[in-house]
Amino acid sequence: MALTTIDLSSPDLTKSASLIRQACLDSGFFYVINHGVSQELFDDLFHQSRKFFEFPLEEKMKVLRDQNFRGYTPLEDEKLDPSKQTKGDCKEGYYIGVEVAKDDPRATKRFFGSNVWPSEEILPGWRQIMEKYHQEALNVGRKVARLIALALNLNANFFDKPEILEDPIAILRLLHYVDEKSKPELGIYGAGAHSDFGLLTLLVTDEVSGLQICKNKDAQSQNWEDVNPLKGAFIVNIGDMLERWSNNIFRSTMHRVLLSGQERYSVAFFLEPGPDCLVECLPTCHSETNPPRHPPVKYGDYLAQRYKDTHGNATSSY
Repeated sequence: MALTTIDLSSPDLTKSASLIRQACLDSGFFYVINHGVSQELFDDLFHQSRKFFEFPLEEKMKVLRDQNFRGYTPLEDEKLDPSKQTKGDCKEGYYIGVEVAKDDPRATKRFFGSNVWPSEEILPGWRQIMEKYHQEALNVGRKVARLIALALNLNANFFDKPEILEDPIAILRLLHYVDEKSKPELGIYGAGAHSDFGLLTLLVTDEVSGLQICKNKDAQSQNWEDVNPLKGAFIVNIGDMLERWSNNIFRSTMHRVLLSGQERYSVAFFLEPGPDCLVECLPTCHSETNPPRHPPVKYGDYLAQRYKDTHGNATSSY
């Protein structure tokens, strides 16, 4: 399907916000171009991602995901659509969050802490590339969030508050889909149908297609549409928490990955509010005739439950 394209270099913020508003009312997905991340960094990112996933399983298991969701997640570890999937997603991944030292007060909070890193001896420069990309993706995410705020008739800096995006849960996830062919009729998917958890997601992929979205998730006969890669662009989508925040005005759309028998690599960056953020209906999204539809919720509690629901062996502390 054709997605709206947002040019982050455009000085016309009113027009950009209007385009984002329409996209979020329609599908919750759009492209972002001229974002400031170089093609060289994208190339380095995918090169380093491939190097890690090409290692033998025993080597990857040395950096297995910890209780803060940092590190390696094995093939079929995640089942995003348990009602339809007969096995876990045909992908493996690697989580990288905001690096927080052990003596930092934030280290006691959910989803904060030190990352799990492969040995510098076997992957020299790997950590540096991931940290550089994490920071640049965070900068892009904050810019997009300001346009989303304008699209919701809020002040542009609404999401820049300390408890929201000044100190966010920002999670980079490397993904490798194996060279299998999806068989929906047998419950086998690259990634099962799901919507993302948080505020927004920035996705970059290789040239292999596979991403599909379904704009009407409640329809009895679901219509899935392909979203093609666009070189140098982010595919951006909003998550369930923004749908909740906006009183269901903006749409967090179901999406999945169907594999064609080719390996596929992608990198997702999930921009989430801080764990102590109280998410309640935005002031511009309710009225006497349209009261808030959801009770307030602390974001850390919400996110912990969502991870527990989708990862079969998630730690019981979440």
